[in-house]
Amino acid sequence: MRTKDVMMVRIYLTEAEGHLDTLLKRLHDWGQVQGVTVFHGIAGFGPSGPMRPISPARISEDLPIVVEFFDEPPKAEVILETLSHIIKPGHVVCWPARTIVEDK
Repeated sequence: MRTKDVMMVRIYLTEAEGHLDTLLKRLHDWGQVQGVTVFHGIAGFGPSGPMRPISPARISEDLPIVVEFFDEPPKAEVILETLSHIIKPGHVVCWPARTIVEDK
């Protein structure tokens, strides 16, 4: 089994920010990253925002969204730089990871 170093990136958004479609398009079309997953939160809060509690009435309102992707570290850094104008400071977390690749 072989592994390859990658950078995991997690971006925190809310539905009301309206950046999800733009972000996904850039990651898919321009960035062509190795993998992307979008998580839709049912509750959450940040240091400067209101609590978004679980409530049936709020199912389609301003809930948290987490976009996670991974790629080779230099590529991930370039992508993050290009996204810096639409993603608020403090809303991105990244860390080194390894992915399993096919033996050749």
